[in-house]
Amino acid sequence: MSLRPELAAIADMIRPGTRVLDVGCGDGELLDHLVRAKGVDGRGIEISQQNVNACVARGLSVVQGDADTDLAEYPGGVFDAVILSQTIQATEKPAKVLTDMLRIGRRVAISLPNFGYWKVRASLLAFGKMPRTRTLDYNWYDTPNIHLCSLADFVDLTQKVGATIVEAHALDVNGNTRRMKPDAVNRGYLGPNLWAPGAIFLLKKN
Repeated sequence: MSLRPELAAIADMIRPGTRVLDVGCGDGELLDHLVRAKGVDGRGIEISQQNVNACVARGLSVVQGDADTDLAEYPGGVFDAVILSQTIQATEKPAKVLTDMLRIGRRVAISLPNFGYWKVRASLLAFGKMPRTRTLDYNWYDTPNIHLCSLADFVDLTQKVGATIVEAHALDVNGNTRRMKPDAVNRGYLGPNLWAPGAIFLLKKN
């Protein structure tokens, strides 16, 4: 079974045979692909016991844990790459989580939804209520997304925690990717911070 375009783009960022930690790995779809197709030494951490069980059923090395608290227990530099897909906005302390990931991995791949997307802005302006889109399909009172941000906000955070953007891809509504220049996110009013519903960033520590 082929990966979703977003996950395939993240997989393309990972070098074969490397040590990889997938944080919030879900049912293990991406991690399983990396182990089988790229021969990585793959580990995972996942908060849902049901998803952990699904990963173990795939033969993956995944433990139950919380990114907000458990990443601090990992020693520095033990992974070549750390992945966080569509999860940072659901963490309690995104800056701490990102800092820990940059400490334990030489590269960090992160995908996230964009609250600055034009449809989100237009919906909020037109209806005065928290918007729902394909990538943010929750009511305000039951959403797991507790720290929504725009792509420009995330770029600001990378600078604050001392990270360099190595590679960046804009996501469209179907999860397909398009390479973008990292500095384009904060440039002008008509860039990816407006038209991309999400993005993927590959980071390294300064």
